[in-house]
Amino acid sequence: MKLLAGLTFVSAAVCAQSYPSRPVRIIVPFAAAGGSDIFARTLAQRFTENFGQQFIVDNRAGGNGNIGAEAVVKAAPDGRTLLLTTNVLTTNPWLYRSMPFNVERDLAPITYAGSTPNLLVIHPSLPVKSVKELVSLARTRPGELTIAASGIGTPSHLAAELFKQTARVNLLIIQYKGTGSSFNDLIGGQVAMSFGSLAGLVPFVKSGRLRALAASSLKRAASLPDVPTVAETYPGFEVSTWYGLLAPANTPRDIITRVQQETVKVLALADVRARLATQGFDPGGTTPAEFAALIRNDLARWQKVIREGGIKAE
Repeated sequence: MKLLAGLTFVSAAVCAQSYPSRPVRIIVPFAAAGGSDIFARTLAQRFTENFGQQFIVDNRAGGNGNIGAEAVVKAAPDGRTLLLTTNVLTTNPWLYRSMPFNVERDLAPITYAGSTPNLLVIHPSLPVKSVKELVSLARTRPGELTIAASGIGTPSHLAAELFKQTARVNLLIIQYKGTGSSFNDLIGGQVAMSFGSLAGLVPFVKSGRLRALAASSLKRAASLPDVPTVAETYPGFEVSTWYGLLAPANTPRDIITRVQQETVKVLALADVRARLATQGFDPGGTTPAEFAALIRNDLARWQKVIREGGIKAE
């Protein structure tokens, strides 16, 4: 038995050391140029250099991230197919009547790669300058103040719903088919407010076309240090888009560990951190267990928000 255990340990170690022996695909379940794609291509470039084997980014958009994720779930658990996705993993199970996979059962977390906060912005004509003032105004005009969302179940929609539930205010959520059209109407004053990606909104805030009321992260954004967080008024409020690296379930633990360690090394590089920061990203790097805990906690949190809001993607 001791000999068998020793041989198993040696075999696993050799497997990890020889990994990867062939090219690796990093599937991004969204179109090119988005946050997941940026993280994936940043990692793929360094992985190719550091592992001495090609890492290829494969964009497979559709199903709000489900199509690409399912492709990873069905791939062989040999480390040659990885997934770089967002926290849609923790919202989709409650938005769709049926899911083609189970997040916790069918995927193996590798590491949380980073995040980008959302920003609550308002049209300058709205006579408020803080979250408290916004809530007070909304309570005097229930159901009148409008908040734009870029589609059912999108981060902007879920952030709006969480804000409504947390602050106990009745805002009128206006659905749009995409971020572009919702921001156009916000800038034009057709809607009063919206949550959106900090990186995409900063130019409009700095030009004065929109007013930043609060960041949705737990800490203030480095690019807007004078803008408070929603959590400063409502402790614990957080809606950030996170990015994570995962593999098919049953991928050898030694391979998971090696990819995690290499990812942490890449994300710690000064030039990588600087490049990601300029695009509004806060680089991460956690253990698989820490990432699994994040996924588990997010699943529970969004189940409550989505059910209470009666939100369905279909």
